[in-house]
Amino acid sequence: MRAPAGHLAACALILAVGPASAQTPPGAPTLPSDVLQTVEKLRAAGLADRNGYAILEDLVTRVGSRPAGTAAEARAREWASTMLRAQGFANVRVEPFTTPSWQASREQAEILSPWPQPLVIAALGGSPSTPEGFSGEVVRFTSLEALRAASAEAVRERIVFIDEGMVRTQDGAGYGATVAKRRGCATVARSLGARACLIRSAGTNTDRIAHQGWGATAPQDAQVPSAALAPPDADTLARVLQRSGEPVRVRLDIQARFSPAAPSGNVLAEITGREKPQQIVLAAAHLDSWSLGQGALDDGAGVAIITAAARLINALPVKPRRSIRLLLAGAEEPVNSDSGGNAYRDAHRNESHVAAAESDVGDGRVWRLRSRVSEGALPQLRLLQSQLAPLGVLPGDNQGGGGSDIGPLVATGVPVLAFNQDASRYFDVHHTANDTLDRVRLEDLQQNIAVWAVALYLLAEMDGDLRGSATGN
Repeated sequence: MRAPAGHLAACALILAVGPASAQTPPGAPTLPSDVLQTVEKLRAAGLADRNGYAILEDLVTRVGSRPAGTAAEARAREWASTMLRAQGFANVRVEPFTTPSWQASREQAEILSPWPQPLVIAALGGSPSTPEGFSGEVVRFTSLEALRAASAEAVRERIVFIDEGMVRTQDGAGYGATVAKRRGCATVARSLGARACLIRSAGTNTDRIAHQGWGATAPQDAQVPSAALAPPDADTLARVLQRSGEPVRVRLDIQARFSPAAPSGNVLAEITGREKPQQIVLAAAHLDSWSLGQGALDDGAGVAIITAAARLINALPVKPRRSIRLLLAGAEEPVNSDSGGNAYRDAHRNESHVAAAESDVGDGRVWRLRSRVSEGALPQLRLLQSQLAPLGVLPGDNQGGGGSDIGPLVATGVPVLAFNQDASRYFDVHHTANDTLDRVRLEDLQQNIAVWAVALYLLAEMDGDLRGSATGN
């Protein structure tokens, strides 16, 4: 998961809506009584749903972690195809593409002097391997910008350590603010003559586990070996540097394999609309994951949420007017690749997409709805919002953006709905060995399913066009 473009934008337009029972202003759009009854049934069914958890449990049990471009990701595509057919969806298929693939086989570090002790690390995605017997003196910086401002003399032949923490926030803004060090350290360090790069993990936990994630977007020969330190080990290294009074030397051992074009693919499935099947409401999540955990929250939960929500709609006696398409994207995590989002855009950009939305913040409860639709479509969006209010969803602004799975499509002008999830605890386990099934909260997962079921149904059923002249189209 990466922070969606525009996710942290300042509020520009608040959608003033009340609860579902509020009186409708004269001339405003309304929902027919049969549609309202269906919405009530979907809300109740979502809050009681057990199918989503069962889907997630099956994924992590039968497949486990699913690094992009690996045999495990291929097994995940097979699992997803079988699961979607069993759930009753139409037009289930895999659309293949290739992606860069990276896997670490060894990730070790230790302080050699002055006070020898092991360090817990996770190699960053794309990192080259270290030479045998690799070690160096450590130099500490408080941010990527501080490293950029350093002289080559202060960095040359040393191991850079960026010691910058992350702030815990509901909207995940802390991640966007601190992840730059992960993506920039290896290339900036190389440009200054450093031998390697260490960062404090981009996460909010204090456990002795490290957070993985893709590092530099540059080719391997344009960067240095890089790794994230577990928070307690970053603390230890900082204390040793402060107290030792002499150079601190660290040994790194990273062994990794990189392939520039490994097989991946997107898995698609649909509910065919009864009146306007050519008009598509897109719901997306990504199927791949990092290797340390099970990929339960990132993004197995998203896969389960959108699938279970669509299954509730598919079980209705009357299908909605428009089609609903599920996109289980491959290769979301490698940020320098033709990811699943890019591959989907290239294959489907000429189709009529009514709206797109993505689930990629684990099981965090949806607390706000942001959007990017035409000004003329805001009354429709207020109507949709009124049906989400009973689920605890607040109105947001009209400056929302899409995540990696839908971002490339949204950039072509497709309207986007951003269901902001509570990220307060998500970055405790994000990209770590603790991204496991036991961290999932059933009630939070069910609230997500209810929100998505109501929203997808209304987007596929309501009159009107959200596109118009949407801001940023």
